[in-house]
Amino acid sequence: MNNKEKGKIGEDLAAEFLKKSGIKILKRNWHYSRFGEIDIIALDKNILTFIEVKTRTTENFGHPIEAINERKIGQIRSTAQAYINENPDLKPQGYRFDAISVILSKEPKITYHKNIYQT
Repeated sequence: MNNKEKGKIGEDLAAEFLKKSGIKILKRNWHYSRFGEIDIIALDKNILTFIEVKTRTTENFGHPIEAINERKIGQIRSTAQAYINENPDLKPQGYRFDAISVILSKEPKITYHKNIYQT
């Protein structure tokens, strides 16, 4: 299984997890030209939530959340701002940046990290 396939499985598991938690998914893999991509854009009640999903098969090289560095957070912020600008009809009560880490073992381990970055 290559990294792209692992990532897709992880994102599918994360989306299922969010739906079961009552979070409404608006977009998956939303691209904005030079800025990048946001894995999942969702509404948690009335909070617009931008979610990065990181998937690993083991923790041998660290926990998946450790792969989200300052550069990646900056890219997510820029892409999120583009989404907000392109969707002026959305009137959320606020914004949040979250992450979901997925470890693909026999029983996949999903961890939801809220507020990975404060604006």
